[in-house]
Amino acid sequence: MGGTNQSSVSEFLLLGLSRQPQQQQLLFLLFLIMYLVTVLGNLLIILAIGTDSHLHTPMYFFLSNLSFVDVCFSSTTVPKVLANHILRSQAISFSGCLTQMYFLCVFADMDNFLLAVMAYDRYVAICHPLHYTTKMTHRLCALLVVGSWVVASLNALLHTLLMARLSFCADNTIPHFFCDITPLLKLSCSDTHLNELMILTEGAVIMVTPFVCILISYIHITSAVLRVSSTQGRWRAFSTCSSHLAVVGLFYGTIISLYFNPSSHSAGSDMAAAMMYTVVTPMLNPFIYSLKNKGIERGLRKVLTMKFYLLCSCVIGLCVTSVVAIGEWIP
Repeated sequence: MGGTNQSSVSEFLLLGLSRQPQQQQLLFLLFLIMYLVTVLGNLLIILAIGTDSHLHTPMYFFLSNLSFVDVCFSSTTVPKVLANHILRSQAISFSGCLTQMYFLCVFADMDNFLLAVMAYDRYVAICHPLHYTTKMTHRLCALLVVGSWVVASLNALLHTLLMARLSFCADNTIPHFFCDITPLLKLSCSDTHLNELMILTEGAVIMVTPFVCILISYIHITSAVLRVSSTQGRWRAFSTCSSHLAVVGLFYGTIISLYFNPSSHSAGSDMAAAMMYTVVTPMLNPFIYSLKNKGIERGLRKVLTMKFYLLCSCVIGLCVTSVVAIGEWIP
């Protein structure tokens, strides 16, 4: 095949979650509601952190970045699903499919890295509280976030370029609601050995390394919490990590079931797991982090009392515009 793309396929067909008209209507409504909740919830978290000076700390800085990434992550797939339903089309161009795959990889990696960074932040706060301000400096926080963006972008670019060199001959039907790496590799009529090798080596390192960092951080945190003499002190220390642990469980649980359990793979289970980490998890994150978090609750009250109705109208307008714009941008 050489090093160039000899694909005769100019577009792919995304079959979506169902072919039944009644189910499609229900799923369209479900996706629309979840997308609106995702955008509104995460933007409220960002505004609450930005407008409350008490929340200008490393933990909330990372949380605001996670909320931004979650909005982008959901916006990579859901608007295209909604636009295809409105336009009665399942088509996505070859370049549009690769573009969607690239941004999916970027934002999935960013979620992964930010969860690891937030675990490290909790480790320093609980295990080294007296040195927290000297260790978690503004410069270090910025470097951690910028470094995450650089690595995520390069990793996504690598897998996108490897995918672009493959040929797609006859079958252009993707049994999914977005362009994921695994379904695309199954459609290729080229040798995908190099792609699979990079997923199992470099891709695995990108995913596993942050997860190992999270595990190590929480081993140290658990050890430190168990050394606290009072039950109230233990509960206070644990409560600062409970939200993060819940998000970690949601994110990695679906990732592991989707990519590291090939024996039970089917199109239906793949789409259900993918829907969990691309749509459901970004929607739930604002609720998880705001639950029993007095800082976020105070910031949210401040935002809501100021410009609630204006904010809602702007977000709804933004979501509608995104559906139309992304539908046209990814033909």
